[in-house]
Amino acid sequence: MLKKYLLILLAASLISIAAPLAGAQSNDSQSPPNNQQPAEGRIGGHHGPDPAQRTQELTRKLNLTSDQQTKVQNILESERSQMENVRHDTSVPPQDRHTKMMDIRQTSDTQIRALLDSTQQKKWDEMQANRRQMGQGHRHGGDQQSPPPQQ
Repeated sequence: MLKKYLLILLAASLISIAAPLAGAQSNDSQSPPNNQQPAEGRIGGHHGPDPAQRTQELTRKLNLTSDQQTKVQNILESERSQMENVRHDTSVPPQDRHTKMMDIRQTSDTQIRALLDSTQQKKWDEMQANRRQMGQGHRHGGDQQSPPPQQ
């Protein structure tokens, strides 16, 4: 009887591990969500998803017109180029680099929002609020760790 339960538990564990991996493989042809920048996106020394992939994702979520798609992709390509320049600028302290990158991202976000109609802007604002919320969760997640044991 115990062996039966152990086998069921083992099977359930394997399924719970394999399911996300199988889902990740089937989603490789799709772009990752806008608020994520996985390691797979780091191709050829670049960080984050390709501007074309991000444009496709935004097109799907916001129903962008072809004109909007072209303009959004140009903005995202410019953003990526500026981000790479900041990343490689070793003369700037890391905290200042982070601030510059946040400014670049904010500028791009503002430019993209300006291209959208009112319905798209509402959806965009929701997406940005979700991204900020996710970012806060990641930043504050480390604060919840217990301190190292006293020796």
